[in-house]
Amino acid sequence: MPDTITMFLAGDVMTGRGVDQILPFPGDPELRERCVRDAREYVALAETRNGSIPGPVGFGWPWGEALRVLDAAEPHARVINLETTVTTCARFAPKGINYRMHPSNLGVLTAAQIDVCVLANNHLLDFGADGLVETLDALARNGVRTVGAGRTVAQAWCPVVVKAGTSRLLIWAAGMSSSGVSPHGAARRGRPGVAYLSEPTGAEADRVLDQTRLIRRDTDVVVVSLHWGSNWGYDVPNAHVEFAHRLVDGGVDVVFGHSSHHPRPLEIYRGHPILYGCGDLINDYEGIRGHERYRDDLRLLYLVTLDARTHELLELRMVPMRSRRMQLQRASTSDTAWLRRVLDGISRDFGTRIDAGADGVLVARGRQANW
Repeated sequence: MPDTITMFLAGDVMTGRGVDQILPFPGDPELRERCVRDAREYVALAETRNGSIPGPVGFGWPWGEALRVLDAAEPHARVINLETTVTTCARFAPKGINYRMHPSNLGVLTAAQIDVCVLANNHLLDFGADGLVETLDALARNGVRTVGAGRTVAQAWCPVVVKAGTSRLLIWAAGMSSSGVSPHGAARRGRPGVAYLSEPTGAEADRVLDQTRLIRRDTDVVVVSLHWGSNWGYDVPNAHVEFAHRLVDGGVDVVFGHSSHHPRPLEIYRGHPILYGCGDLINDYEGIRGHERYRDDLRLLYLVTLDARTHELLELRMVPMRSRRMQLQRASTSDTAWLRRVLDGISRDFGTRIDAGADGVLVARGRQANW
């Protein structure tokens, strides 16, 4: 039996705003958006669409049936992109959309046994440096590790190391301007911020690779998490493809991309998975209209298994879920079939096929797949 590492990867987990309001300790609902001034309006929109939400809900509510899926999979690490500031700070950054969750609601992450939160995204400075620092402290107090942000540039670029049997999982994270991450939010000497990359260039890829080479061992599985790209659309810029390929060529095992509100294409390049956009997992978008053709109510749990000795991808499974009443449920047979057709269609140009597996699970296969 190979020495395997299985990880659960999830795109955008946005537990602020409307989700925060249904949890046991809702924070101040004030918003400063152009049309919405109270976070409870997002709860009302979701209830209008799919029925009432019993409030307050338990911390496990937003995860719903995903909890059973994750417990059955027994991943060595559960990694999410947390796009929410965990703070009581009231100093809104002047950006129009600001996400915050009350620190007392962090049980929503521990209920799902989340190990690592990626913070290199465009919402971790929604309440300035103070909000970011409070987020770091709150997550640390609750035993949740963070990557991609810190009090200094060194902390922001420091990887998370997760032990997995006799091997280690090393995770780096960075955000790019194409996803709305501002260069003003970049961590600098003595100033809190996020790990920031200006553009997906070869020089920036080498900057990431230089970081990985400092501490990696032969049996380490290396993941690079990237917050990049637009919110909507299936196209992947050539620069992103070249950037991801350069990372894999330099020894990265998994490229974990996010920012889009729906899944983007997958590629298995030289036997390594590149997830160009994992889509949202938890948010309060249920009642928002305007992008129905992307079916952003359908979500994916990504389960990636690799051989730590050979770095070979053994399996890439995706479990389709659907969000209703701000809770994840297993997707229906018809919804799963729709998602498979779309993912298969948009991933074919990358040499990747999406097949229907057992029990409604989707399986990604590359050109030379032998698993």
